[in-house]
Amino acid sequence: MKQINFARGIFLLLLFICAVITGTLLKITASVVIPVTVAVLLAFVFQPLIAALNKRFHIPVGIGITIIFVILFVAMLVIGNLLFSSFKTIFALYPKYEERLTVIYETVATIFKLPFDEETSLFENLWGQLGIRTAIQNAAVSLSNILIAFVKNLTVVSLFVIFFLAELRLFKTKAAVAFDGQNSGKITLIIKDIILQVTRYISVKFFISLLTGVLVFLGTLAVHMDFPIVWGFLAFILNFIPNFGSIISGLITTLFALIQFWPKPGPVVFVGFLMIAVNMILGNIVEPRIQGRNLGLSPFVIIVSLSVWGWMWGFMGMLLAVPMMVILKIICENVSILKPLSILMGSKPTEEVPSEK
Repeated sequence: MKQINFARGIFLLLLFICAVITGTLLKITASVVIPVTVAVLLAFVFQPLIAALNKRFHIPVGIGITIIFVILFVAMLVIGNLLFSSFKTIFALYPKYEERLTVIYETVATIFKLPFDEETSLFENLWGQLGIRTAIQNAAVSLSNILIAFVKNLTVVSLFVIFFLAELRLFKTKAAVAFDGQNSGKITLIIKDIILQVTRYISVKFFISLLTGVLVFLGTLAVHMDFPIVWGFLAFILNFIPNFGSIISGLITTLFALIQFWPKPGPVVFVGFLMIAVNMILGNIVEPRIQGRNLGLSPFVIIVSLSVWGWMWGFMGMLLAVPMMVILKIICENVSILKPLSILMGSKPTEEVPSEK
């Protein structure tokens, strides 16, 4: 028994060392690994669609991959151009929005009898200290570089998606040959289960986030809010960051509605209620019912993963943190020696702990 515990301790120590080394390598190679990771996750999203096209409409897999590629490339290019023009307009109208925000602060200062002076006010000092003006100016200057980088990454990611989807077709054959022997069937089944569970999770998360973005876009468009495509895209992207993402998206969108529609309360209340309702219904009711609770992560693991992946890959790391941790949890669930880690990572044990008699 002592030898078994000692061997397990050595294994966990080596596992920790490997995790640290892997994290460092992922940080160093972020510019290469991030597009590959995004492509793999997108391939997991679109693989069920390609299978459905093949099964229902008898469309060959190769043609299905081509259709998905064209749709993906065109959609991302159109959205990229819309976002570019929207952000460009936001930068151009920035002085107007800052002036409205100043009026709002002046009104609040009058109500609460706070000192207000354009030269020495808390508002002006914070605005300068936070570097918001400088950040806006720098963003406006580098906007063309951002667009070029977006188009470059779009092309690379799209190509990676195509090749990975093609590789998935040959997975079963490759696995049977690679793991030929007594345990080949078991290993193949484990890998197949991992791919199926990851595909399900990523697909559900993607389409729930997409539905969130569409509803926010339509809602902000209905009240004639400026740049609805931006708020829809923001809701879609930040929905991949559980708990915190929806809060940040809701606060930013509602704050902008307050700035635009001031002093009218109706549209602001509508936008705030829209953000709360959409995230509550889709995030807390619809997604758990479709996804199931067995893939849930504990809040502590979510916070730690956001910090670690954010340190490694920046903002993209925060977006990919939870999907990557869920993938890791699924792998741990399907490998017996790592199953205790999946239980510790989960939000709630799936099996009841036997009571002591």
